[in-house]
Order: sequence, then structure tokens, then C-alpha cells
Amino acid sequence: MDMEARAHSEHPEALRLWLRMLTCTQLIEKQVRNQLREQFDTTLPRFDLMAQLERAPGGLLMRELSQRMMVTGGNVTGVTDQLVSEGLVERREVADDRRAYLVCLTTKGRREFNAMARQHEAWIVEAFAGLSRSEIVALHTLLGRVKAHQLENV
Repeated sequence: MDMEARAHSEHPEALRLWLRMLTCTQLIEKQVRNQLREQFDTTLPRFDLMAQLERAPGGLLMRELSQRMMVTGGNVTGVTDQLVSEGLVERREVADDRRAYLVCLTTKGRREFNAMARQHEAWIVEAFAGLSRSEIVALHTLLGRVKAHQLENV
């Protein structure tokens, strides 16, 4: 049973919308996780870490990765260790802080990430193929308003 199935017609429309959004997110994420595993023998956390590094060509400190990914340092360390052992990322010492490491994609890591990113984009486009371009734009705009309202209340 998905999240949306818990809602009843007597629940407020906003609650039913929230549950529908959660359900859609979970379904799309499950599909992406399965495709990453099947096509690239990797996981979503590994993909996410590499995506953060791709956006920061100079590398990121471990604590920055943890903040950007919104996970604990231990989670980042475990994923980073795996990627280092496969030659996809490297750790570099930080000159003025011997306790810190800068994590960077290797050439191999950048090449593999780019292949995954192209395919990931295609999966996301396919996930929304049931909507017209104008519907996608409208949904994006409406969710932007929800986001702005939430940010006002932080």
C-alpha cells in the first residue's frame, strides 16, 4: 500500500495532495534506484555523491559533502571509501588542516558519472512523459510557490 492509499475523501485536499506527491516521489526514486543498479551496478547514494563532486570541479571537503547530501559524515565516508577503492574519486590532503580531506572525481569517475547522468536525465524525462510540456511547466511553477511559502516560514 502506498502513502496515498492511506488518504480518504474526507481528508483535506492538501493532505491528499501531499500524499500523492510523496507516492510519486517514491515510485520515481524506486525506478531510478533499480535502473542505476541494473545498468551501472551502482546505488543512488553513490550517484548523488558523484553528482555533488561533478558540480564542484575543485572538490569538496567531507563535511561539505555531508551537508550537501543531508546525510551523516559516516554515510559519506562509507560511500567515499567505496568510490576511492574503485578509482572513481580521490582524497587529497588539505594543506592547512591535516584532519580534513578534499574529495574529487577522478578522470575515470567523471567519465562514468557523465554516462550515468545522461541516462538518469532520460529516466526522469520518461517519468514525466504522461504530462504535456505546458503541464510540466505549470506543475513546476505551482511547486515553486509551495517552496517559496515554506522558505518564508523557516
